Amino acid sequence: METNRFETFFDAIIAIIITVLVLKIPQPASPTLEAVLELQSVYAAYFISFLILYNIWYANHNLFQVVDNIDNTTVWIYGIMTFFISLLPYFTIWLARNVYSIPTETMFGVIFIVTHILHTLATKAIYKSNPYNKKLQALNNDSYLLNLPVIILIIGFILTYTVYIPGIYVCCLISIVLWILIGRFVKEEDNGN
Repeated sequence: METNRFETFFDAIIAIIITVLVLKIPQPASPTLEAVLELQSVYAAYFISFLILYNIWYANHNLFQVVDNIDNTTVWIYGIMTFFISLLPYFTIWLARNVYSIPTETMFGVIFIVTHILHTLATKAIYKSNPYNKKLQALNNDSYLLNLPVIILIIGFILTYTVYIPGIYVCCLISIVLWILIGRFVKEEDNGN
């Protein structure tokens, strides 16, 4: 399958999810700074979810610049990933309203881990379906650094279940920032070779 239609479809889905995500943010109770600050957990959760979606879009944008075709395996993996990222608005607001709740922390962390794993699997499927694409092979997305965000998130689960309930929330933020930085580092490393 050619990637143009698929990329447009996936970009539209991410745009819709971001729109739904921002529409879920409640208005402050009054037009005061205190009322705005009362919603800080909502803004932080939105920021984390937005970064997750943006990073997926940005990574796909860069990847599809060098890929001409994808196979059905890739389409199915992206379909499953689309299902999970479409749940982000729901779990983001649930987390924002219940930062100190282990079930909400857990579900938000699970969505993040599953999304990261599916994105990694989709990338590997694209590589496998394009074995002779020299531009794609030059990207070298097999860096061991790409596993660090999941390791950080596992640490967040340990924190949440032992000493600090918002551990997953905090580690999601650290993980997504790390995921973005690693993506840039790997890309710069590839451009240097």
